[in-house]
Order: sequence, then structure tokens, then C-alpha cells
Amino acid sequence: MTTKIIDRIGQAGLLPVIRIDDASRAADLGAALVAGGLPVAEITFRTAAAAAAIRAMREAQPDMLIGAGTILTIDQAKAALDAGAAFIISPGLNPTTVEWCVKAGVLITPGIATPSDIERGLEYGLTHLKFFPAEANGGLKTLKAIAAPYGDVRFIPTGGIDLGNFADYLKFGRVHACGGSWIVPSDAIAAGDWHRITALTREAVALRDSIRT
Repeated sequence: MTTKIIDRIGQAGLLPVIRIDDASRAADLGAALVAGGLPVAEITFRTAAAAAAIRAMREAQPDMLIGAGTILTIDQAKAALDAGAAFIISPGLNPTTVEWCVKAGVLITPGIATPSDIERGLEYGLTHLKFFPAEANGGLKTLKAIAAPYGDVRFIPTGGIDLGNFADYLKFGRVHACGGSWIVPSDAIAAGDWHRITALTREAVALRDSIRT
């Protein structure tokens, strides 16, 4: 099951990182992403609306792949899974949370920034890790350097990714997908500007497809 989920993330190539304050907007947001050709989402637990938003988006778009981000504790992971999240993403590698997810058979992609972090992930049998915050940690140059000794590991760089550098990251063969918030700007969500989000999504998907052809 976890293999199928990580494969779907890789097929998408881009994971929208969503901060949402009003769960009532989640259904329309999901529809906007799907309309743009990107049926995946990471809803971050940075707001009190996160769990309700996951539930609402999943009910409205049952074929979407929806995960939970910024998961810091086991209790948050449980709340996300209860709401219907299919995978867990965390900003760092918290051994307690990672171990719980691994034992429960839940896909977790923890954040890493150093070779030591990568090796801690490998100890838990993880082969896909989040490079975070990507640009603040030296960007693609740093990622290539720290990835070199670990040939079986794939990365989801997140943090500072936008339309201007997305292609460069995705062209690097060790990048599984990129996490990005630029296609789901908070002001567009708050305003219910779904046409803008669909347009941004289509633009990103078109760039992804141009890289892969």
C-alpha cells in the first residue's frame, strides 16, 4: 500500500503544500487542483482546520491522494489518519513519530537536511525523505552533494520551491517530487479564487510534462 502511495506522488511530481484556515473551502480547493491536472495534496497541520479540511476534501474528491504535513507528534498523526490522510509528512525526523508510523504501516516522509539525518531515516527503512527547507539549506547544489552517497534514497525537496526553480529540481534524477505552496497561495484560498489556483496548477503540470517528454 505504501509503495502505491509513494508511486502516485512520484507520478504527480509536485505535491501542493496547503495551509488552510477554513475547512469549508477544502472541497472547492480539491476540485480546483483536480481541474488543473494535479489530484494530490498535502494539507499542513499549521492550522486548527487541518483535520476537518482533509476530511472535507477527501469526501468531495475520493480519488485524490491527500496527505497531512507538518506532523510533529503521534497524536497529530492519528488525527490526520482518522480524518482520511493517506500519508504523513513531517518537517524533521522525530524518532518517536517515525517509529510509530513505520510500525503502523503508514507512509511517512520526514524532513532531513544532513547526511546524518539521511542515515537515521535509513535505520527505519525509509527510502523517500523530505529535503527541508530546501532553498535555505543550499538548494539543489546541497541536495546533490548530500544525496551522492545514498543511491537508493529519493527526495522530496520542499521550502522555497517555485515555478522558477521547480524544473531544475525535477530534472535531478534523485528528486521524486517537489513540495510547493506557490500553486495554492493562501490569499487565493481565502478569496475562493479557484480559477487562479487551477491556472497555476495547469502551468506547473505543463512544465512538469515538458521535462518528462
